[in-house]
Amino acid sequence: MTKISVIISTYNAEAWLEKVLWGYSCQTFKDFEIVIADDGSGPKTKNLIDSFREEYDLDINHIWQEDDGFQKSRILNKAVVACKSEYIVMSDGDCIPRVDFLEIHETKKEVGYFLSGGYFMFPLDISHKINKNNIYSGHCFDVKWLKNNGLKPSFKNNKLSAKGYKSILLNKLTPTRPSWNGHNASGWKKDILAINGFDERMQYGGQDRELGERLVNYGIKPKQIRYSAICVHLDHKRGYKTPESINKNLSIREATKKDKRVWTDFGIVK
Repeated sequence: MTKISVIISTYNAEAWLEKVLWGYSCQTFKDFEIVIADDGSGPKTKNLIDSFREEYDLDINHIWQEDDGFQKSRILNKAVVACKSEYIVMSDGDCIPRVDFLEIHETKKEVGYFLSGGYFMFPLDISHKINKNNIYSGHCFDVKWLKNNGLKPSFKNNKLSAKGYKSILLNKLTPTRPSWNGHNASGWKKDILAINGFDERMQYGGQDRELGERLVNYGIKPKQIRYSAICVHLDHKRGYKTPESINKNLSIREATKKDKRVWTDFGIVK
């Protein structure tokens, strides 16, 4: 059996998805499949995935649904069911993984836990500059190279430069609480199924966090790896982000916390 299933969500963003798939084509850890959770993209996305299957040694399963507005929770649930592995890593089609990304998830995974990673956000100009050579060489994760291409100094740059003991220390010291982050998190498929996956009432804004909150209510503990498992986030517009969806999701999350909910009636099993 494949050791890891990687779910990558996407919607009509072929230029960014191509860069992400290049990142997965050069991982040090090889025993994985990719499950594309496609929330209604047009034929260009399918064509890109088909060409990647031919050119690269990647096991890609393209799960697609009709475009019905922002229905990421619904397509993620379909992708979870489709996963062949017992262990699932979730990320997005705008997040390029560092070469050791899956190796870190594999070595840090533990029964009774889920892993909480972070991302390093690129400005739009650098997002466009990144190409296949920068990804294969690792330059797009190198702070010096990035500064030469316009990256400003910041403490957050430690996410890219921290290795070994420094990354362990920063994982312990970070004030950010570990949570299920849709761009970089992993856990056991049986645990995700036990809480019935994502709540499909939720559109943009925190549906990943709510899944993690139910996992914690179920007894699964979060483990911080934000300075270990690194991916870089390519910038883009978010037209689907609305005050209505944010507020609706906040109220669902409040109920999850208040009632210590484990199961959602609006998940995989209807």
